[in-house]
Amino acid sequence: MKNKYLFLILFGLNLLNYMDRQVLYAVFPLLKTDLQLSDFQLGLCASVFMAVYMVYAPLAGYWADRFSRPKLISISAFLWGAATLLSAGAVNFGTLLSARGLIGVGEGGFTTMAQPFLAEHFSKEKHASLLAKFGLALPLGSALGYIIGGMVGQHGGWRLAFMVAGVPSVFLALLAWKLPDKNRTLLKTPAPALKEYIRLFQNKPFLSVCITQAMITFLIGGCAAWVPTYLVRYLQTDVAQAGTYFGALVIVGGALGTYLGGKWAEMWKRKNPNAYYKIMAVSLAGCVLPIWLGVLSANLFPALICFGGAIVFLFLPTGAIAAALVETSPLNMRAMAFAVNIFIIHLLGDALSPAIIGAAADAWNLKTALLLSTAVVGIGIWASYLACTKTLAK
Repeated sequence: MKNKYLFLILFGLNLLNYMDRQVLYAVFPLLKTDLQLSDFQLGLCASVFMAVYMVYAPLAGYWADRFSRPKLISISAFLWGAATLLSAGAVNFGTLLSARGLIGVGEGGFTTMAQPFLAEHFSKEKHASLLAKFGLALPLGSALGYIIGGMVGQHGGWRLAFMVAGVPSVFLALLAWKLPDKNRTLLKTPAPALKEYIRLFQNKPFLSVCITQAMITFLIGGCAAWVPTYLVRYLQTDVAQAGTYFGALVIVGGALGTYLGGKWAEMWKRKNPNAYYKIMAVSLAGCVLPIWLGVLSANLFPALICFGGAIVFLFLPTGAIAAALVETSPLNMRAMAFAVNIFIIHLLGDALSPAIIGAAADAWNLKTALLLSTAVVGIGIWASYLACTKTLAK
């Protein structure tokens, strides 16, 4: 019963983590008009969050290997909820950029700790499906961000949208304060010295997972930031409709991909030790055609079907990635391993893609920018192949 309660609190926080993150994208068109921002500035508001998020994560990982994770999780959630409320008070590009950066501190602290903390309370055999279930918060929370941001933003303004998104995180942060910290009794060795963390950068299977996930994250971040705006610009939807449509796609496609991928990973792993890595490669290879067809479609319904298919593929390896990170990292530095993973995937992934796609859209157009973004698939498939080789899979 205690483990179920712990899962529900962490799942709820994870859902709000993504909701508060994605609500920004739903109100891009409103911010552009009200604050007179360029597409590049809008992209930077997304990218600064990721930049702060990934830089802060290693600090959070270092502390998480030494101090009470429930307390750190609670503080992190309170911080990102408060920063989301501060976003509602932005008066120009600089103040909005600062608030989004502060959200990165809170969410970076939470994400670093949440998955390894959760995994410690359940058996190894359940990790892929458990972490896939936990990962369902990503599409559900993201969808809520788009839907709430779109509907509330359309009818009440973007400031109210940020306020509605931020309040629940502050409340749930209080409940996380009393969660049990099993790690303190599990570890029989002390937390590693700072110099020992270098071993993570010598762990080739771990690094291969990080690089593959970075390419998936690049595409997810780019689509999350710009597909709703694409629907407004090219397919004649308003902000509320775009947020609702894309939110529905993320709920259905993301949940379906995450759930099926978790079950598939659990079953395939019994037969093939490289199952997690192969699922990542399938995800990348399968998302390219739907993205292209969606961007090139002149009609709303076919475009939505194609983007939905791409989302299924991009979310397919959610559980496999998390389980592979747990499997390839030492227990006494697992929080730091997830922190390093966060740094790598966002440095090479969605810290770049919103701004890069925004800059390409300013130079050419948004259609061309979205099509060019799929070029990163080749890098991800290459890294997945390396992880499957006998040398790296040891």
